[in-house]
Amino acid sequence: MHTDPAPTPGTPGTPGASGTPGSPGTPAYDPAAFRSVFERNFTYWSGFARNTHRYADATALYDPATGRGWTYAQLGRDVGRLAAGLAAVGVRPGDLVVHQLLNGPEFALLYLATQRLGAVGSPVNFRLAPGETAHVLDSGRPAVYVHDTSLTPAAGRALELAEHRPGVVVHVDSGAPGDAPLPGSLPFGELLSRGAQLPPLPEPDAGIYGETTRLYTSGTTGLPKGVPLNNATEVLSAHDVIMHFPLTPEDRTLNMTPWFHRGGLYSGGPNPVFYVGGEVVPLRHFDADTVLDLVEQRGLTFLIGAPTNLERLADAQEARARDLSTLRGIVTMGAPLGRAACLRYQRVLTPRIFNGYGTTEAFWNTFLRPTDLPEHAGSAGRACTDDDVAVVRVYEDGRRAAPDDLAAKDGTEIGEVIVRSPKSAYGYIGRPDEEAANYRDGWLYIGDLATWDEQEYVTLVGRRDDMILSGGENVHPVQVEDVLTEHPGIADAVVVGAQDPEWGQLVTAYVIRKDAELTVADCERHCRSHPMLAAYKRPRAYRFVDSFPVTATGKKIHYLLREQAGHDLAEGLLERVR
Repeated sequence: MHTDPAPTPGTPGTPGASGTPGSPGTPAYDPAAFRSVFERNFTYWSGFARNTHRYADATALYDPATGRGWTYAQLGRDVGRLAAGLAAVGVRPGDLVVHQLLNGPEFALLYLATQRLGAVGSPVNFRLAPGETAHVLDSGRPAVYVHDTSLTPAAGRALELAEHRPGVVVHVDSGAPGDAPLPGSLPFGELLSRGAQLPPLPEPDAGIYGETTRLYTSGTTGLPKGVPLNNATEVLSAHDVIMHFPLTPEDRTLNMTPWFHRGGLYSGGPNPVFYVGGEVVPLRHFDADTVLDLVEQRGLTFLIGAPTNLERLADAQEARARDLSTLRGIVTMGAPLGRAACLRYQRVLTPRIFNGYGTTEAFWNTFLRPTDLPEHAGSAGRACTDDDVAVVRVYEDGRRAAPDDLAAKDGTEIGEVIVRSPKSAYGYIGRPDEEAANYRDGWLYIGDLATWDEQEYVTLVGRRDDMILSGGENVHPVQVEDVLTEHPGIADAVVVGAQDPEWGQLVTAYVIRKDAELTVADCERHCRSHPMLAAYKRPRAYRFVDSFPVTATGKKIHYLLREQAGHDLAEGLLERVR
């Protein structure tokens, strides 16, 4: 009698194996049903909408400026009304809504309402110069432009400079006497009133790949470039924060940085808190005493800010101690924490200090936890849960290393940081050249220079492209240099960042005079009045020199002057401006 050989496990025709169509084994898995539900419903709006009934009576938003709070049910109703009001003035799914607002209820409402409508919300730096805002309006071509009345003069100038005129201009009242709106501008409350008279809108249907938010970051020219985020990046960014803090529905957070930043909106700001069901507390302007009082009075559990914020919090707490026992953590971004500063914050504020590092394009990608401190103070931490982070070699000829061409994990060799993350935008709006330069094989080449050790702790050492990080804001030297050299009394200028305990990096200009009578005050007036230079980008220190270090081809060597700036600052050779 013939006996067939025993079937090999895991081959078609074997019980328990996946077979091919037509084979007698287990049918092949068809992911179509899962994909349909996942791609249609795994959206940020779906997550928030669940909380409007799951946590209907829980506080979602509390405004300390007015004392008003919104439960999740109330916030959901106002968001629906605002979305209907936007639709009533002509906003359609896919349209861009640009807003320049300070942290407050209106910002939070717009963040959610644009998603409810299926439009794209675009929070823009309120510190931009009018010419820079005009560039955003022309490149994005928004249907609506919303601004705070404290910005009315700059907003009006931006609209004059822009070729594109949004169909509707809306203003949010700052509450300050003398802050008047632009003629013909629509009050923000009018959108809510109109929407309250209209039926609810159809549910958004763009799915997980639909664009929800467009942030702006500086390009190689220094002008803002659009970074598009979709529903998947919204949800995964929220999940990331929920995992890393961790964040719960019982948490109350205050992000001390502007929400137009990726770190402001997404790190303990509206994005993760509204998704998890916690409470957001906005603050228009950072004030250390106000923040600490809110911790004590409101029972805040997380504070998020730049190292500058923490330094001022520690000063204020030492001057007048508050009960900070409700704090579960303080998360800092924008710059590494030094050991001495870290130890002070742990002693004065809370033992649970965190540090995140990342970009507008990909959110944060490394994280330093309280258990890493103080041993690893000064580093940016290790890769976040869902992210791949590597440090690759840097070549003198300027070519970018492949993702597997790694720098040695010895804490010494300097390479470039690259990341691969599901929180990444993976593109720029209308900037294919920069997209091709910065994204390769699924990796974002950040441009930061760093070392890493055998445990993969990343330590930043500088910028590949000499970007200055001052007070949590990016300042591109070339843009400032171009503005300076427009002055008739300036022959040439180099702008670098000098290490500074208050600003992180102090924007410092080395100037060769064409006019021997030129003064620092002349330079300051020129920069302050220039329509293409935001006030925060202007130099805060100057030194007049006869020459710069340059390469054989005449290119300015920024890193040498950056080193000199640190020495000059310490020796009192720089003339400071305020």
